[in-house]
Amino acid sequence: MHFHSKLRRRQILLGAGLLAAQVAVPALAQPGKSASGARTLSVAQVVDYSLAQQDVSKDFLIGARAAWQDINARGGLRGKTVRHLTLETDGTAASVRAALDKMRDDPSCVVLSGTVGDQVASQVVAQLSQDRLAIAHAAPWLQNSSLAIDDQTFPIFAAREQQISYALKTLSVMGLKELGAVYASNQDHTVYRADVERIAGSLGLKLLSLRGSGDLGVLGQKLTPTTPAVLLFLGGTPELAQFTQGLGKQARQRYIVALADVNIQTMMQMGGARTTPVIATQVVPLINASLPVVRTYRETLGRLFDEPPVPLSLAGFIAARYTHDVLSSINGPLTRQTALAEFQRRADVDVGGFRISYDAQRRSATYVTQSMTTADGRLVG
Repeated sequence: MHFHSKLRRRQILLGAGLLAAQVAVPALAQPGKSASGARTLSVAQVVDYSLAQQDVSKDFLIGARAAWQDINARGGLRGKTVRHLTLETDGTAASVRAALDKMRDDPSCVVLSGTVGDQVASQVVAQLSQDRLAIAHAAPWLQNSSLAIDDQTFPIFAAREQQISYALKTLSVMGLKELGAVYASNQDHTVYRADVERIAGSLGLKLLSLRGSGDLGVLGQKLTPTTPAVLLFLGGTPELAQFTQGLGKQARQRYIVALADVNIQTMMQMGGARTTPVIATQVVPLINASLPVVRTYRETLGRLFDEPPVPLSLAGFIAARYTHDVLSSINGPLTRQTALAEFQRRADVDVGGFRISYDAQRRSATYVTQSMTTADGRLVG
């Protein structure tokens, strides 16, 4: 499949997903709709719809929408309807600033929840600090390991460093001493290089960087015998599918480590990883796990959306449920100030078996699982 056709498929998948979301979610959960006046409060979610991030954002947003709709169906938050306010951006600093201005000027908005994707989440952290805008930034899709976490940001998902370390432990039997880092584009190289180099250094690995430009299948075919056998991929789902198709034409067996931004099920549907094993990390439980939150997620998603369960939408679901649980524990009036104070307690929370417990770096970063593709086209957890 040609690269541009993959991107068109990405756009089609996004459009279909958002259409399903618009059909499935009633007016009370849609931006700009308020069914019960003063009895309504707003939770804002900043979403990156840029081409590079829309796969991630579409799935994550659907999971969050499913959670908030289910919460409203069960009585809302402390008897109030939750208006799930989606603030769309194109990934640029200007669009992020405009989204936060809209949120700031909405007096009903008490919290930011589930900012997605990674680059926009980092921008939101910086912009909130610059504007001195005091509001809790709960459960962002913040994969950046190098970013210092301030007193109003509450990451509940493991960042890149924890994901990479977990995946490489699986390959430690190979006597791993070197690692290849494949950046899908110049932008990916600019954004992720420093973080990846720091992580590789901390693990004592020699790092070889490979930068894609245009057809990633060509890059996959051009690897030499001296290229490391284990390759860390930094990019999106269609790009990874294309890269593995190129690798399939090489004789040497290689292993790809992909991080939580990749939808491995979609990658396989696009013809990726036919001969090259892909180890994909996840920062949520496996979607077939027996944990209560996973069972609730699957039931809710199946009831409200025509979408298959995937790790990214489970992450969005957990982000919304965590936000709800913390807000529900507030004593007294529910305002931006009381919400921020409650999140700043950083209390341990159990979201249906998904444990959130903050460390000294103000992250809850210990939960990582992984799936792996097999030579016969199966996905195993």
